[in-house]
Amino acid sequence: MNSLIYGRPPAVFDPPMSAQQTSPLIPGSMALEDVAPASVDEITLYAPPGAIERRYALALALRALKVGGKLDVMAPKDKGGSRLAKELKGFGVTFAEEAKAHHRRAILTRPETVEGLDEAIAAGAPRVVAGLDAWSQPGVFAWDRIDNGTALLADALPALKGNGIDLGCGYGALATVVLRSAAVKSLKLVDLDRRAVDAAKKNVTDERVSFDWADVRLLEGEGTLDFVVSNPPFHDGGIEDKRLGQKFIRKSAELLKKGGVAWIVANRHLPYENDLNEVFKRVNMVADQNGFKIFEAVK
Repeated sequence: MNSLIYGRPPAVFDPPMSAQQTSPLIPGSMALEDVAPASVDEITLYAPPGAIERRYALALALRALKVGGKLDVMAPKDKGGSRLAKELKGFGVTFAEEAKAHHRRAILTRPETVEGLDEAIAAGAPRVVAGLDAWSQPGVFAWDRIDNGTALLADALPALKGNGIDLGCGYGALATVVLRSAAVKSLKLVDLDRRAVDAAKKNVTDERVSFDWADVRLLEGEGTLDFVVSNPPFHDGGIEDKRLGQKFIRKSAELLKKGGVAWIVANRHLPYENDLNEVFKRVNMVADQNGFKIFEAVK
């Protein structure tokens, strides 16, 4: 039996340990989009919170399953779980449903005919977003707009120079601003989300750029870079976690050489000042407006 898993379900659901991972948020995973139709016996899917993204993942899973294959899908009640039943009914499938550990769970056998797969896949697929003139995809952070924090940081940036990195690059909006400086020699774009990296590759075609689908927190750094730009995340699985931003700050310091500079944006309520002062020689708050703070930190 061949089996796939999407995401990391809580242990209470006994996720199969041998299943091949397909989440775009777990670097190194295979892409569920690339799985041949009707080729998989069993799929466990920890459904994402966004409605378009969730229906897209459900449709991809149903497409990948053999007729008679098993789909085991669950989501937190307040992050899509309460809508699972309605969405599955929309595909014309029957299922058994249960409530467990503040989640809703549905288990079904893939019938011969499933409704609406093409529509759901098209709705969640990569596209050029109107008004952005950039590639993006539902599920990517701020996928259909310029995030306010990113916009504020872009406005504050001076002309950077040397070798740098964009930590949490998204679909590449900030990188396009950084690369306006002819003095930038190289820029690496890093993001945890494969979909963001794929979009950034289409949006940022400058020869000075390289890309890395990776967890920023696990990057290896030797203190060689001239600059870092970052709009750090502060949610993990939909739950606010300021530790994410704190780890981005410390990783920025690790990656920079002495005298290197980090340009970081943070929501006003996040207390990053102590962390910045611990690992940087000089910290300057350049802007504080529209709910965001911009920091220039020199190592």
